Amino acid sequence: MTTLLIAIAVFVAVSALVGGVALLVRDKPVTRVEDRLDIMTGQGSAAKEKLATQTSILNEPLEDRPGLMEKILGRVSGFNRLFEQADTSLTVSRFVMISSILAVVGMSAGVLLGVNLVLLPVFAVLMFILPFFWLMFRRRRRLKAFAVQLPDALEMLARSLRAGQSLASGFNAVSEEMGAPIGVEFNRVFEEQNLGISLEDSLNDLRQRIPNLDLSFFCTAVILQRQTGGDLAEILDKIGHLVRQRFAIWGQVQALTGEGRLSGIVLLALPIALFLVVYQMNPQYVSVLFTDPMGKKMLAGAIVMQIFGALVIRKIVNIKV
Repeated sequence: MTTLLIAIAVFVAVSALVGGVALLVRDKPVTRVEDRLDIMTGQGSAAKEKLATQTSILNEPLEDRPGLMEKILGRVSGFNRLFEQADTSLTVSRFVMISSILAVVGMSAGVLLGVNLVLLPVFAVLMFILPFFWLMFRRRRRLKAFAVQLPDALEMLARSLRAGQSLASGFNAVSEEMGAPIGVEFNRVFEEQNLGISLEDSLNDLRQRIPNLDLSFFCTAVILQRQTGGDLAEILDKIGHLVRQRFAIWGQVQALTGEGRLSGIVLLALPIALFLVVYQMNPQYVSVLFTDPMGKKMLAGAIVMQIFGALVIRKIVNIKV
């Protein structure tokens, strides 16, 4: 009972601490509203200095103003680009707060289950990085969906050009006829052109948001065609045909390497599953790995070899198409 109370107290304390830090590092909406009003009314010298030295605050939505956590992690690891590619409304500060809360939950669950104290940091780390794996899964799924939609979008653009419409109208047609994510991204390009941004800049921004090789071919072809001329519809047809052929070859490669990928998953998961089963049946037998110096060395060596084996298997089955 005492252990349960201690775990609950630690969970509440750390959660309150994380929430308080997140609130402190986040910009206050009231302050941002006051700054906008000061700039609009021209009151105070501070507003004039801000207007002269910074990009106008009127051009930025209130909810898009980055806090301290967004600025630090955005510069260090490029998290802002990951969130944009994953198409999620989470901010960096909220993401870190959720990860920290999950880490506390993992440690508390370990305490309640009576896990060895040495394993508690492992539970915390696994729960802390769980949102990151979710973010990468969401990003990978969105990029894959974009790649699947790209050939149809290119063919629609080519048909639109042959019908006598402009390229901007073609982007608008794709955004209206096709769903997310390619409809959203092409609609953003269309809206940027309506706001006065050049097509070259819009396509370069699109290429940075979506790291796709076929999309890079498309953007480069459009930019070169505007500079040198040529039949853009024919170029788009050829790129679309090339993308479809690459998908066919990639499907054959996935079928041929399916056995290797499944073998890799089994070989990597078997030692971990066996460790958990033996620990559940006889904890004292497994605890030697954490108490004995030779056991610690064997455990570290096993982890290093597992990671090395995973990298080797991934290198074998990951064939670029």
